[in-house]
Amino acid sequence: MNEDKNKTKIEKFAKANELKFNNFDILVNAFVHRSYLNENSRMNLKNNERLEFLGDAVLELIITEYLYNRFEKPEGELTALRSALVRGRNLALTSEGLGVYDCLYLSRGERNSSEKAKGLILANALEAIIGAIYLDQGIEATRNFIIKNIAIDIEKVIDEKLYVDAKSNFQEKVQEKFKVTPHYKVISELGPDHDKEFTSTVIVDNDEIAKGSGSSKNIAEQEAAKEALKKLFNQ
Repeated sequence: MNEDKNKTKIEKFAKANELKFNNFDILVNAFVHRSYLNENSRMNLKNNERLEFLGDAVLELIITEYLYNRFEKPEGELTALRSALVRGRNLALTSEGLGVYDCLYLSRGERNSSEKAKGLILANALEAIIGAIYLDQGIEATRNFIIKNIAIDIEKVIDEKLYVDAKSNFQEKVQEKFKVTPHYKVISELGPDHDKEFTSTVIVDNDEIAKGSGSSKNIAEQEAAKEALKKLFNQ
């Protein structure tokens, strides 16, 4: 019964995104998280990890081609723009906006998982969907889907400078204005090893400027630098 409900939701997802699959089972496969099979081993389904592997590569190729054709920028800037578009957080937000989560085959435990885990599942599922479109419909349909749903964020990435490394940007501005170098300090580390959250503070000339949190020390420092840029430079 639940499997039928999921397939109905996936059919609506395909229709909403103008996707007409020759082999609908390939699209269904993209929505199957491995946790679901642990609880439903008798279901005639496969997890989406192989499709995710394929979709990740196809996504990077198409975004690379798109940026190359659109912008006359040096390699370093193009790489930074691509990273901003294909990073997990951006893919998770796109995936959520498309309604992917409601279509997923997930275990009860994963349904109640942390926001961090949910974001990873959403990002991986979107890559699996891209892999499924590529397998069933080829490169043009995949390119259209990616440009419509992911590359469309490029203006926001550029306007908000989301492609710029916040720590490097903040250090450059602080050194120019205050003639000192900022440094970072981890002030808390919470949670089990598989789901830790770090909080870091950024310090300029012995003054704590801002804090940031994330699933790694680097992410926490990046978030602290973003907040510090807002506070000191209105950026």
